[in-house]
Amino acid sequence: MDGAKAPGDIAALMNEIGRAAREAARVLAQADTARKNQALTAAAASLRAKAGAIKEANAIDMAAGRAKNLTPALLDRLALDDKRIEAMAKGLEDIAALADPVGQVMAAWTRPNGLKIERIRTPLGVVGIIYESRPNVTADAAALCLKAGNACILRGGSESFHSSRAIMECLHAGLRAAGIPEAALQMVPTSDRAAVGEMLTMTKYIDVIVPRGGQSLVDRVMRESRVPTFQHLTGLCHTYIHSAADPVKARQIVLNAKMRRTGICGATETLLVDEAVAAAQLPPILDDLIKAGCELRGDAAVQKLDARVKPATAEDWDTEYLDAILAVRIVKNLDDAIDHITTHGSSHTESIITEDNASAAHFMSALDSAIVMHNASTQFADGGEFGMGAEIGIATGKLHARGPVGVEQLTTFKYKVHGDGQIRP
Repeated sequence: MDGAKAPGDIAALMNEIGRAAREAARVLAQADTARKNQALTAAAASLRAKAGAIKEANAIDMAAGRAKNLTPALLDRLALDDKRIEAMAKGLEDIAALADPVGQVMAAWTRPNGLKIERIRTPLGVVGIIYESRPNVTADAAALCLKAGNACILRGGSESFHSSRAIMECLHAGLRAAGIPEAALQMVPTSDRAAVGEMLTMTKYIDVIVPRGGQSLVDRVMRESRVPTFQHLTGLCHTYIHSAADPVKARQIVLNAKMRRTGICGATETLLVDEAVAAAQLPPILDDLIKAGCELRGDAAVQKLDARVKPATAEDWDTEYLDAILAVRIVKNLDDAIDHITTHGSSHTESIITEDNASAAHFMSALDSAIVMHNASTQFADGGEFGMGAEIGIATGKLHARGPVGVEQLTTFKYKVHGDGQIRP
């Protein structure tokens, strides 16, 4: 099923998907760890067995993407090959190997009257995930929801429609192997944007919405959703070279932070450099970036160091490029760098490169971003790299979940109170 549908048809379709997800969530919440892990490992095996079919589906999406003149960075996000399919399969197995959060006792205590109270992790229920071009999100997000005992409704972008459906078929094979209802993991079977609008109002069926995509998608979700959301704002990430930075570390980290994969939310978009070391450290870094195919946009001081740097505009300091473009600014000192990030950042990920631990500590405590780093590439802003198996996204809000959203962040809790006939005076 695909293409435009009448509004009434979309509403009926989404209502049925929501109803089925809610029913499946009740079953899944009672599934033990072994069954959930069986579903994940069987799905991983299916991904490997059906790699050819997945690549064929991806070829359709890639051809359509090229016809739409998607940027090289977006095409890279969309592309699947044997290595990436194997990474998806391995990711499912990694999630299966994680401790099951459901039923964990978070805290326990006994009151003077003898009441025994426990705080227990429980599934959220039904998670709605709205994302764009990366088809691997289909596997990661569904697997994390499954391990946390949640049903999920996935609405991927039209660019990855065929790829994501092929991946979902493998996930359903895993569910069947474990005897879990296929409705526990569902993909909206139409690319009609009206389906997104329906999801945002499905308070009867969906417990939380996770938007994962560009600024326009996130803005729409935050503006229109009647369902609680995990905010995943833009990844306007900064790397800051402090006056006490090791030149070798700085050079290696900056190139990786920007150019390893330019289309991910953890890619550095703005480079800040202390004026005390700019003349000595910045020229080779700029040369590395240009040779790697990066377009540089800098302030006047940066342009004096390399004539190939284009002038930066005020808009550049507020832009998540998701491409081989980097804004570069020379700052006076640590506090100036912090002021810039506070003014222009998106509270995602920031990194300081320095051998001065006191300065690093000040940087990391003064900034209110979800992830702050010391002497490391911002590209490590990833749930898999954090040991979470995978992630649904990087939450930049402050309520419930922050940073990489993994299995624990996809749970809530309830209190169990054990008595022996107590009554309240």
